[in-house]
Amino acid sequence: MTLGFSKRFGHVFEPIWANDFDEDCVRTYNANFGNHCIHGDIQDILTDSRAEIPEADVVIGGPPCQGFSLLNKKRYCDQRKELWRPYLEVVKRSNARIFVMENVPQIIGSFEHGEILGMANSMGFKVCGGILSAADYGVPQTRKRAFIIGCKFFNPVLVFPPRRTHYDPSKKPPKELELYDGSNEFLPSVGKWKTVRDAIGDLPPPVGTGIRDEPPPLDLHFGRSPTPDSFSRYKAIPGEGMNRFDLQRRAPELTPPCWIRKKTGGTDLFGRLWWDRPSFTIRTEFFKPEKGRYLHPKQHRPITHREAARLQSFPDDFVFKGSKIEVARQIGNAVPPLLAARVADIVFQLFSRENK
Repeated sequence: MTLGFSKRFGHVFEPIWANDFDEDCVRTYNANFGNHCIHGDIQDILTDSRAEIPEADVVIGGPPCQGFSLLNKKRYCDQRKELWRPYLEVVKRSNARIFVMENVPQIIGSFEHGEILGMANSMGFKVCGGILSAADYGVPQTRKRAFIIGCKFFNPVLVFPPRRTHYDPSKKPPKELELYDGSNEFLPSVGKWKTVRDAIGDLPPPVGTGIRDEPPPLDLHFGRSPTPDSFSRYKAIPGEGMNRFDLQRRAPELTPPCWIRKKTGGTDLFGRLWWDRPSFTIRTEFFKPEKGRYLHPKQHRPITHREAARLQSFPDDFVFKGSKIEVARQIGNAVPPLLAARVADIVFQLFSRENK
């Protein structure tokens, strides 16, 4: 999110303080934005009398969202759902006039969503929110995320959501695209959804199985060492869009028994991407095709870390710190920077209306 709000994407916002519980995330943040990200549990930080939250115009963040995940839909009273409370405490202490909270789509309409609205209203914020699809804003990925925006001096519902810049080519272009006059050099080119080919089509086959001492993009463009069975499975489904059901049909002897028993759902498991479509959601274990549609459209392998980062819209020179597992987690958990940039447009519009 910070990258999308940065000067790199044409914005005037300057980050002054940040926090993360993951030490490698802190190292990555500080390597890219300056040494002001604090490592630690935000709840502990806020109860420390020595902690100082600096004044800020806007607070952006994504309180951990696992509690709302579809994978945890039967888990009740998950304490991770409550981390929006210290987030709003940071908003309060910083005297911010705008906040942007990002989360999984399931938060919209939830009980906790109502609590967030109630507390933000009591703090003097007018609040709105909704679900945005990253592909509609130039990201080569159909990831959907929820954003909740609060503003003390203007109703954000009058400017949210941001106008789409890209559209599904199987549907009629939205009229709102006609409103762009090309005057903003930082907006991505207007047109059809960006595709997997657009993002990774220029990359050579990967080399090695670990982070390489090479300049980007090759530093993160490495593969894995699949078992003979896994490699045979890759080759058994060579066509774009194929998945575990095609594997079972074409090579039942290579299909794990648990997939055979599960006759419904999971159509993206062990799936190949399409060259000329956006990717599906990039998660933290994109290097495991058993977890989703992560097989390269043509080559018999899962996508690499560099390919995943590009599908998230990260520029090649963005610095990631940590092991390859930690870097994968950072890539998969990130808000696509291009999507964040379009949300930053909304925040800039709000500030431009202050005192009018």
